[in-house]
Amino acid sequence: MSTTTYQVTGMTCGHCTAAVTEELTAIDGVTGVEIDLVKGGTSPVHVIAARELTREEVATAVEEAGYELARPGTLPLV
Repeated sequence: MSTTTYQVTGMTCGHCTAAVTEELTAIDGVTGVEIDLVKGGTSPVHVIAARELTREEVATAVEEAGYELARPGTLPLV
């Protein structure tokens, strides 16, 4: 099992985090999601999975929820 952290932009509330969590946990192999909400900024999203996920899989799930992954190498907004 491994944990990978992604940066997600645009979440502002608990409903946002619930939507992202729902989409991510629908990915085969994902066993948990933890989000450190930064309202209106870039939030760290920790994805725990039993297998290695592709960035594309995660990006697609996040986009289904209505948000997007920050570009790799982008510093989080605080």
